[in-house]
Amino acid sequence: MIKVGITHGDINGIGYEVILKTFGDTRMVEVCTPVIYGSAKVAAYHRKVLDLPHVNFNQIQNAKDAAANKINIVNITSDELKVDIGEATPVAGEAAYQSLEMAVADLKAGLIDVLVTAPINKHTIQRDDFHFPGHTEYLEERFGEGKDKSLMILANDVIRVALVTGHVALADVPKTLTKEKIIDAAVRFSNSLQRDFKTGRPRIAILSLNPHAGENGLLGNEEKDIIIPAIKALQDEYKILAFGPYAADGFFGSGEFKHFDGVLAMYHDQGLAPFKTLAMEEGVNFTAGLPIVRTSPAHGTAYDIAGKNQASEESFRQAIYMAIDAFQNRAEYDKAHANPLRKLYVERGGDNEVLDLTKDEEA
Repeated sequence: MIKVGITHGDINGIGYEVILKTFGDTRMVEVCTPVIYGSAKVAAYHRKVLDLPHVNFNQIQNAKDAAANKINIVNITSDELKVDIGEATPVAGEAAYQSLEMAVADLKAGLIDVLVTAPINKHTIQRDDFHFPGHTEYLEERFGEGKDKSLMILANDVIRVALVTGHVALADVPKTLTKEKIIDAAVRFSNSLQRDFKTGRPRIAILSLNPHAGENGLLGNEEKDIIIPAIKALQDEYKILAFGPYAADGFFGSGEFKHFDGVLAMYHDQGLAPFKTLAMEEGVNFTAGLPIVRTSPAHGTAYDIAGKNQASEESFRQAIYMAIDAFQNRAEYDKAHANPLRKLYVERGGDNEVLDLTKDEEA
């Protein structure tokens, strides 16, 4: 059974609601061994406020003690945590940080197999040793080791969207965008589609930056100066099936995205606004490019509906399923590519053809 580490996120948001609703279905422990990093008391408080059915937690001190067929919870602190539902508080930020740190430490130690993160408040979690705009950048520093770069992918069964620039101010996007950055994101996207999503040779649509794909320079030059050269390099040098650039409005409005395995957007809202319109309920945030598997629901803390029993757990449940699938897909992919067949050498001479398998392939 795959051990799924789960952070509780912001204790004042809908994190515990979606966790409780997800594991209120006892069949979930038949597909994985959940290890929740949180507080049994906070979970009980939310269950009571929301008037949800009882969920039986197996309280453990360490992830190594997690039992199969049980909903395991590791208490991140012995202190009482004050819950102020629907409010952004320093206490909630500290609790979110402690949960994330403990889960990441266990993931590094191999005590859990994958990580699923409930939503955090990106402001209250900030501190001297956490200065990141989100989970993605934090995990890149912890697991990238200076060489692996993360890539944010929003995915469901119908559409997968990746971003060239993530949590970057819109005014800074044109200055940040380069041919090399587009190529790098597209290559990592293609690799993830093959390894994590089991796509043979993915077709990737590249979106434009400007309206109407720049109108040949009338509405901007980024397409002809940066994006089109990047697409050509992807096709010629990397042999990636990259197409575009497509104007985002018509591309999504016409349903053109259905013909591709992935869509590469130039900036955050260009990709996420249409994705969440199409797939908010079951959409998942997947962190690609790192040696670990991490997913998250596509929604935020949703303070406005916290404590009202209105949150859907579907995105969170799908995040768990996707983490399990990606973990298994990676294992299968790596096994299949671990020992590639050697090239066959054929010597031609006269009427005879001799197959020679004794020669080592040249370095």
